[in-house]
Amino acid sequence: MAIHIDYDLCTGCKRCVKICPYNGVDVKDGKAVINDRCTSCGACIDTCPENAISSDIKEKEIPDFSDFRGIWVFAEQVDGIMGRVTRELLGLGQSLARELDQELSAVLLGNNVDHLIEELREYGAQNVYLAQHKLLSSYQTNPFAKVISELIVENKPNIFLIGATAIGRDLAPRISMRLNLGLTADCTELTIDPDDSSLLQTRPAFGGNVMATIKTPYSRPQMATVRPGVMEAKKTASVSECMVKNIDVSLLEKDALTKILGIVREKGKIISLGDAKVIVAGGRGVGSEEGLKPLFQLADILGGEVAGTRMVIEEGWLPAERQVGQTGQTVRPELYIACGISGAIQHRAGMLGSRYVIAINTDERAPIFEVADWGIVGNLHEVVPTLSKAMKERRARQGA
Repeated sequence: MAIHIDYDLCTGCKRCVKICPYNGVDVKDGKAVINDRCTSCGACIDTCPENAISSDIKEKEIPDFSDFRGIWVFAEQVDGIMGRVTRELLGLGQSLARELDQELSAVLLGNNVDHLIEELREYGAQNVYLAQHKLLSSYQTNPFAKVISELIVENKPNIFLIGATAIGRDLAPRISMRLNLGLTADCTELTIDPDDSSLLQTRPAFGGNVMATIKTPYSRPQMATVRPGVMEAKKTASVSECMVKNIDVSLLEKDALTKILGIVREKGKIISLGDAKVIVAGGRGVGSEEGLKPLFQLADILGGEVAGTRMVIEEGWLPAERQVGQTGQTVRPELYIACGISGAIQHRAGMLGSRYVIAINTDERAPIFEVADWGIVGNLHEVVPTLSKAMKERRARQGA
């Protein structure tokens, strides 16, 4: 199967040469010639004014997926505590399930994790596929991928959502490869195509400069990972009872390939930007690590956390777990104070879910002001200490 050229019709106009994204067409002796760089993409066919280019490649037929039903969410838990992203995905799953008129289910793996079933029900799970085994006590790639892959083959879900966490980013591609499925990573929006009821998966592309919407029409389930903080967790009263489907797990020690000898917790304060109600974030405008001190003081007064842009992290002024943006965390605080942040699209992708945004910048044309509820044009090293002083005085008056 290939691209063919009718030399009797070809006039050597070179339009096909210009349109080919792979430099797969040359013109020799006044006629177009396909070379070995051609990928048979077909871009040249429609551009030929003489209809001299054709192809015998047939469009791939979409299989019948009518027996694939249901929206599944991977219920990520660590030490018996449900991950925030699971609640968010169930909130999203509720709307997808209503639109498709299909059931929402959670896939829960672990050991002695029955107590999480009620929480899953509260957030909309109508069914829980519960797999418990000693080898599932802590996350390990191969046992988790094996159990879930077998579940998918047996039950045929339509959509499978996984959080784009450290665990999810490891697990999702393993399942995708095992079952030869499509996978869209780090989605920021998921909707249903009104024409064919397929899942439209939107994510940043080309360094965050464009948003790409992707479909996976040739495989089921449709798999996507979603970044924490992008979706909203929603409790529901519509699910009065959750059906638990206990899975008979057959795992051997050799299935794990690795053995966990021990777990060492890093000492120090655990930073959870996703749970913070107030975030004071710094960008290039802070100037140095020393320049972050006023931000920490303001965050302390407001009971919030300090975050930074990618540039601040790369300079080593803040640890990586404090980064907000496309390559960092996605947050949804009540108040986001952006200090010295220009507002590049990569950073805005991580904080647009904030309820209120205050921007402080010396450049009145900075893009951050376009998404801010309130803007202060000024030097953050003057404005932030002034805000801190005002907040302290206000609290002193309220306490008097």
